[in-house]
Amino acid sequence: MADKKSHHRKPNRRPPTYRQLLKSAKDLLPLVEAEADESEKLHHMTDKLMGELRRTGLSAMMVPKALGGSEISYLEGLEIAEMVSHADASAGWCLMVHGVQGSSAGPFMPEKGVRKVYPKGRDTLVAGHGVPRGFARPVKGGYMINGKWGYGSTIHHAEWIHTGCFISDDGKSMRLDEKGRPQVILAHHPRDTIKLTGNWKTLGLRGTGSFDYTTKTKELFVGEEYCYPFDHPTQYRGGIMYADGLPVNTTWGHTAWALGVGRRVLDEIIGIANSRADAFGKMQDGAGFLKEFAQAEAKYRAARAWIYEAWEDISETYARNKRASTHQITVIRLAMRHLHDVASEISTFAHKTSRGVSLRDSILQRCYRDIHSGTQHIFLADQILEDCGRVLVGATDAKTQWNVLGLSKY
Repeated sequence: MADKKSHHRKPNRRPPTYRQLLKSAKDLLPLVEAEADESEKLHHMTDKLMGELRRTGLSAMMVPKALGGSEISYLEGLEIAEMVSHADASAGWCLMVHGVQGSSAGPFMPEKGVRKVYPKGRDTLVAGHGVPRGFARPVKGGYMINGKWGYGSTIHHAEWIHTGCFISDDGKSMRLDEKGRPQVILAHHPRDTIKLTGNWKTLGLRGTGSFDYTTKTKELFVGEEYCYPFDHPTQYRGGIMYADGLPVNTTWGHTAWALGVGRRVLDEIIGIANSRADAFGKMQDGAGFLKEFAQAEAKYRAARAWIYEAWEDISETYARNKRASTHQITVIRLAMRHLHDVASEISTFAHKTSRGVSLRDSILQRCYRDIHSGTQHIFLADQILEDCGRVLVGATDAKTQWNVLGLSKY
C-alpha cells in the first residue's frame, strides 16, 4: 500500500521481529511491575521504563518499516500490548498509545514532514490529544493553531506532539463540509512548542502522564507537511493494515489494554481468595463468591475469545491485501466496548467481594481505579455503540464508512 512518492531513507538498524518483540516484552515484565509505584508517584512513566521500551523497539512496534519500525500486525501487537497491560495498566496504556501514534503519523504524514519527525527512524516518540479541541486557521503553507487540549498520554517523554484541531476560518468556529460535518486535521509540532498544565491527578491511570496542554504562543504555525485529515487521510507508506486509519488502530489499542487489565483483576482476586479469611470463613469456600467468580471468569473469557476471533478475521483480510469492511470494523468496535463493560463489571465484583482489600493501596485497587478511568474514553461513547447497532440491523447503505467518532453516512 506504500505510496511510490515516499523516498524516506532506509534506517540503519534492522527492526526487531515479532518474536524478538514478544521476548523483549516478556523479559521486561518484572521491570514494568517494579516501576509501577514510582510511575504513580511521578504521574508519568519513569525514565528507566520508557528507556527500555525504546531500546527494545517495543515503542515502535507499529511504526512502518520504512521509518525504522517493526510494522507488526495488529493481531501480533494485541498479544504484546495485552501482556504489558496485565503487568501494569499505565505502562500498557502508554505502549498502546505509542502503537496508535506509530500507525497513524507513520503512514499518513506527508513525506516532507515525516523526514523531520522521524530523522532517526524508530526513536521518535509522538504523543498528544488527537480528538479535536482547538482550532486550525488556514494560512499560506499551513495552519495557525490555538486551543487547550487534554489527555496527552505519555506527553512527558514525547519529542513531537500531535494535536486535533477543527479547521476554522476565524480561529474560533468550526468550518463545515458540504454535509454539515466539522473538518478536522491532526497537526504535529515539536515538544518545545507547548506547555503542560501539570494537572494529571486522577482516579486512575496516574502513571500515563496524560497532562492537559496548550501552545506557548497564542497561535502556533504548523506547516501543512506536518498535518493530515482526522478521517480518511492519504497513505504514503506502510502496508494495507494502515489503510483503515484511526477507527481501526485506536480500537486495537484500547482493546489490547482492557484485555490485560481485565485479566489482572481476575488473577488478583484468585490470589486473595486463596489466602483471605474473616469471621465468615475462608473466602474461597463461600458459595456466593464461587458462583460470582465463575460468572466473571466466563464473561471475560467469552469477551476475549470474541476479540481474537474478530481480529483474526480482519487480519486474514489484510493478508489478502484488502481493506476491512464496514461490518468488520463495526464488530471490532462493538467487541471493544463490550470488553470494557465486562472489565468494569468484574472489577466492581472484585472490589466488593474482597471486603476491604481494595480500600488500601494494592494492585487490586489500582486495577479498579485504572479500569474505571479507561472506560471514560470518548471512543467508548454510547453514540459509537449506537452506530454499531445501525450497521448490524442494516440501517445503513453501501456508502457508509467508519470515521473516528462514528459513521460517515447511513
